[in-house]
Amino acid sequence: METAEPNFSQFGISEEEGDKLVAEVIRYILFKTHQNSGCPIKRDELTQLVTKNYHNRSLPSVVLGKATTKLSTVFGYDMKELQRARPSSTNQARSSQSSADAKAYIITSKLDPAVYRKHIEDSKKSHLTGFTFVVLGIVNLAGGKITEESLWHHLARLGLSQDDERNADFGSTKQALETLVQQRYLQKDKANGPEGLTLYYELAERGLLATASNNFKECITQMVMSEATTIELD
Repeated sequence: METAEPNFSQFGISEEEGDKLVAEVIRYILFKTHQNSGCPIKRDELTQLVTKNYHNRSLPSVVLGKATTKLSTVFGYDMKELQRARPSSTNQARSSQSSADAKAYIITSKLDPAVYRKHIEDSKKSHLTGFTFVVLGIVNLAGGKITEESLWHHLARLGLSQDDERNADFGSTKQALETLVQQRYLQKDKANGPEGLTLYYELAERGLLATASNNFKECITQMVMSEATTIELD
């Protein structure tokens, strides 16, 4: 037996008032995502929007659930909760964060990649797309985890230095990499080893989603085969 979907009358407000709350949350999510280049949105921010005038503690969950559905059916976005508390493979003993800290979201397009590139992707940001692809490719080929030293070693072979603060495309190359962490393509972790503290980069939620796509795998395969052919010819 299916459970009836919660309605706003259960909270003493009209459906019209409830729909306005859902619309306000959606506007906030879309604006914040655009403004912050895809960086996560904290659940606390969305909760405050709902509870500004309504104080029922269960209402934010209902509004957020309806907003998630509309983002999918109307705007073609999936809203995903980030698992920030998940232990890193380099530090399984990391202390768990509070549930409040773990509650944050990103939205990802459900459109076919070809359609997204044709109608939505901004060609002026192609250098950032290329940088993201290269970094994720390096980390993916390293097994989903790589030391900071090794990552910059590979990027240096492409002419990208972490000391470059005036790159023609990125400005600060190091900040461009940090942006991928903020956008949850990567996550950073530290681990103690024989040589002291080592910084690792791992694939985060967006990175795992991107590298799982067939298009990404095909591009990586073509690049690897091309590199292998070049080595044979040499």
